[in-house]
Amino acid sequence: MRLKEIREYRGLSQLKIADVLNIKQNTYSQYETEKRQIPIESLIKLSEFYNVSVDYLLGLTNIEDKYPID
Repeated sequence: MRLKEIREYRGLSQLKIADVLNIKQNTYSQYETEKRQIPIESLIKLSEFYNVSVDYLLGLTNIEDKYPID
């Protein structure tokens, strides 16, 4: 997953992203280190926050663009 990469690239702290997700910083840290699976709802929220596709966050594509909604 690209959670740490995109967060650091945007100059954000784990605490800021934890606040966005309404969770504790240590919980978010466990998402970044893959010690805990990130819930789908949180993944979607981060996708919207960063304006990238979920597939990009998961490392399934190198294309950041979100899919168009029909």
